[in-house]
Amino acid sequence: MATPDPADRAAHSPRVPARTGRPRDTRLDEAILEATLALLEESGYPHLTMEGVARRAGTTKPAIRRRWPSRQHLVISALAETMGTAPTPDTGCTHCDLILGIDTLSQTFGGSLGRRTLPALVAELADDPELDRVFTETLFRPRRATTEAALRRGIERGDIRADADIDLLLDMLGATTYHRVLFGHLPVSDTLAHDVVMAVMEGAATPRWRGHYQQQHADGQPRGHAARTG
Repeated sequence: MATPDPADRAAHSPRVPARTGRPRDTRLDEAILEATLALLEESGYPHLTMEGVARRAGTTKPAIRRRWPSRQHLVISALAETMGTAPTPDTGCTHCDLILGIDTLSQTFGGSLGRRTLPALVAELADDPELDRVFTETLFRPRRATTEAALRRGIERGDIRADADIDLLLDMLGATTYHRVLFGHLPVSDTLAHDVVMAVMEGAATPRWRGHYQQQHADGQPRGHAARTG
């Protein structure tokens, strides 16, 4: 493996701002990540190689190594790029925000990418604490934090019970998609995010939210945010 020079390390370090050296070519970064996702879709994680990504992206293996130290790190970054690390917006509508946030899982894993990538990657996390840390800090915690913020906004506006177990709700919101991807027993459908969020709200929502939601749907024609998300 090629050893990056000090200037290159400074330019690409996520913790130390670059002061000297070559500016990072973001176009190459994008090409590498796009090539990684394309190859994952085509042949799956077990068959992904740095050499294959380099050929598809029109670059070299050392250029990839200077950015990502391993194939696993590259895949985690590619997943973070396509899934987003702050998926849950703040539109003023609690269940709408949750649906939009969780739907990014369905969009990412609804096709072949999920089954060909996630089970094998998760298996490797169990035996590699450092890789598990990178996965958690790069992908898992940032996404979870934005969804937690949406739940807490829901509590503040009176849509979700104040005594709701936030960690449990967060696990429930994402668990169905991950479970279907890992085991493949049922498809990750286009409506899964909506169905899961509404099931969670059925147990966690306040009477205020229920009354508002029922009013929005009373004539069979949802209005406002509800019209876009059901």
